[in-house]
Amino acid sequence: MNFKAPSEFDLDPARIPAHLAVIMDGNGRWAKKKLLNRVKGHERGAETVRMVVRAVREIGVSVLTLYAFSTENWQRSKAEVSALMALLKRFLKDELADLSENNIRLNAIGQIHRLPTDVQNTLAETMQATAQNDGMTLNLALSYGGRDEIVRMAKTIAGQVKDGTLDIDEITPELISANLYTANMPDPDLMIRTSGEMRISNFLLWQIAYAELFITDTLWPDFTREELYHILKVYQGRERRFGKENAANIHG
Repeated sequence: MNFKAPSEFDLDPARIPAHLAVIMDGNGRWAKKKLLNRVKGHERGAETVRMVVRAVREIGVSVLTLYAFSTENWQRSKAEVSALMALLKRFLKDELADLSENNIRLNAIGQIHRLPTDVQNTLAETMQATAQNDGMTLNLALSYGGRDEIVRMAKTIAGQVKDGTLDIDEITPELISANLYTANMPDPDLMIRTSGEMRISNFLLWQIAYAELFITDTLWPDFTREELYHILKVYQGRERRFGKENAANIHG
């Protein structure tokens, strides 16, 4: 992808997305292109994660959600899953100081109970250590699936109706949002997917209803700070209508 990327200073601070969601795709293909083991692609992808976390913190994003491991990813080979879990554990330990220094709170969404016990413990320790940070929230979507999240929400609300603590007429979009993993967070304003795949892959199905989408052919390990700024500049040039009529048509 050839472009002249803007710097962070070219971005309008009033139009920075409050919540940025990213599907980090292409680690395996990156490794294959370089005749490397797939794990090397994930390791290089972890370096990109560090860069993106720091970059979006610097420009004022409030919430960053990264699709790190889906419910479907459990179907990969045992060797690759084990390597991914070990990489995740190492990442959590290595990044704790940086998260604290940059006032970033770590949060996790998904079926956390399915992670190996040692990973769960490290995750809990890192979340606890950063719980008071309020500069930005970093959401790691781990063993996450959008359909599973919606089923979980539906069961919770149905149980409240069944036991009489909730009237069926009280079910609103706001109530549904309040019973998702992302309760008390703004919905994503922008979702980026790397590697050129034109699908959502079961990610934040309810929350991205009005998110702006940007698909780049760049593989995740090759994703740069410059391309991130370019995408944010494109986002700032879009008119977000949320189903309303174009402003030019209203006033024209």
